[in-house]
Amino acid sequence: MMSDTDNTARLEELKEAWHTNNRINLFLIDHISDAGMKCTLSKRGGRDVARQFAHMHNVRVWHLEKRAKDLAEGLVLFETKVTPDKSALRGALKASATAMEEFLGGVLLGQPKRRGFKKGIFTTLAYIVAHESHHRGSILLTLKECGHKLDQKTQYAIWAWDQM
Repeated sequence: MMSDTDNTARLEELKEAWHTNNRINLFLIDHISDAGMKCTLSKRGGRDVARQFAHMHNVRVWHLEKRAKDLAEGLVLFETKVTPDKSALRGALKASATAMEEFLGGVLLGQPKRRGFKKGIFTTLAYIVAHESHHRGSILLTLKECGHKLDQKTQYAIWAWDQM
């Protein structure tokens, strides 16, 4: 059985992992030019870089709507074809990160009306981080292919989780 001290430590580690993931998203937004945010590899109207960040936020909201409905209240959803600006993205990602932190902590602590994946809270966290990491990789590839490649220092920084 876990002691309260163990649960508190696990909760803080869980929150820190989640917020590190979110800080990486915000860091990237800050280091991508306005022109870079409009880049896309799609020939048929697929997501540009800004819309990929918007999609990450929307997926968070969708998970909250399914797993902790009260925490999704008041969070904006970006329209599929709308390209939000950096300020809107930063605000939305910060808001959904706070709601996700509360959700993840609630699942870990067994709070009512908080439902993670069947395989547990760490699988839930891993899935959401993997989804966002996938899109960060897609964003970096899009920027490279469109001639807006980020400098090497910025590219490496997203892997320095102990410093992020």
